[in-house]
Amino acid sequence: MFEWKKKNDEGRGTAQVTSYPDGAELQVVKRLYKAISSVGKDAAEVRGALEDTQRVVEGQSAAMSALGTQLQQVSAAQDAIRQATRQTGDAVQRAREALGGVGDEVGGIVQTLRQVTDAASDITKIALQTRLVAFNASVEAKRAGEAGRGFGVVADAVKDLAGQVERSSKAIIGAIATLDERVERFSRELRSDAADQQKQSAIHQAFADVEGDVRAIAHSADQSGSTVLALNERAGALEREVQHAMRGLGTAFACSDRFLRLSEELIEQIAETGLDIEDSPYIRGAQEAAAEIAALLEQALATGKIDTARLFDEHYRPVEGTSPAQHLSAFSPLAEQLFPQVQERLLQLSDKVVFCIAVDRNGYVAMHNRKYSQLQRSGDVVWNTANSRWRRIFNDRTGLASARNQRPFLLQTYRRDMGGGRFVLLKEAAAPIVVRGQHWGGLRLAFNF
Repeated sequence: MFEWKKKNDEGRGTAQVTSYPDGAELQVVKRLYKAISSVGKDAAEVRGALEDTQRVVEGQSAAMSALGTQLQQVSAAQDAIRQATRQTGDAVQRAREALGGVGDEVGGIVQTLRQVTDAASDITKIALQTRLVAFNASVEAKRAGEAGRGFGVVADAVKDLAGQVERSSKAIIGAIATLDERVERFSRELRSDAADQQKQSAIHQAFADVEGDVRAIAHSADQSGSTVLALNERAGALEREVQHAMRGLGTAFACSDRFLRLSEELIEQIAETGLDIEDSPYIRGAQEAAAEIAALLEQALATGKIDTARLFDEHYRPVEGTSPAQHLSAFSPLAEQLFPQVQERLLQLSDKVVFCIAVDRNGYVAMHNRKYSQLQRSGDVVWNTANSRWRRIFNDRTGLASARNQRPFLLQTYRRDMGGGRFVLLKEAAAPIVVRGQHWGGLRLAFNF
């Protein structure tokens, strides 16, 4: 028979075996252990699926938020377009009014040119009359003979000058007539009725085309604004749905974590009975390795290889250009020197062992197993994630729980991210590393099912 009792106030149970009736109950417990282990595996798979879904939903949430921002920017741009079209329409109207004023001014110029033409015509008539008078005077001078010779010279000069004036005035009349025709045509174009499409001038047609284009732009802006408004409302609704889904995922995560932790606690309780179950070798291996690491660190303190401040250093310095991000600490060189002798040996415990690492209480891995402690490849994040896992901080749920566990051992089931969307389902036994009575971190021993 089995007698079970609580071990402490943390709510974690342990069992002490007082007798084994021919191994019958032992077989029952082992079957129970296998069933619970299977449940834990399924719970870890469910939690992993929830994590995948959460990443998708978070991505959708970020996309919806970005879309909302972009829609606001589009809406602001549409408002600016509508304002610009209104200003353009007003400017065209003012140009039309100014054009009408120009037409009136041009009409005044036409009248002035006609006055100039009339004046030039009068000059022509006067010049003609002057020529006639000068001609008559020249005839009379010739009749007067020698006495009228000087008068005749003057009369001839006057006649020639009058001819020049007549020719000039006619040239002015001709030039003004041409100019008058052009100005009159321009004036008619400026004053043409824009409503009469048949008589509409090229200038007014150009203004009409501009107004039509402005109206088309304003109409498109209004339609686009309506579309953006509808999209904005839909985006808001979708974002609310995404937020609701995230809250649902949070609830599912909490349930999944409780379920997973319950299965882990049941397995731990069975392991604490002292029964030899499948996980027992890994639990003992983790505990023994944790003790060895602690002894090595205490020896390093004793020999002066490192002091307490550097051993418990939490100032992690980023390694520039690394992805995923790597860090260095004051105890990194010592870890690289001491830890492999323990960590590499534990890999030989079973072909199921995936890794064995010592981490500080924040989940920082100064030195991983050698096969996972390769130098990073620039730009190859997927390869780095799988093969360059040292000098990194694993402060996820599993990593922190193992790093900060201070009970004799901790069993967990989880998915390990190998990069590129690849995950491996693992179990992990962790044991605390205590140096001179101070909790330094934990020994993590991960293995396959």
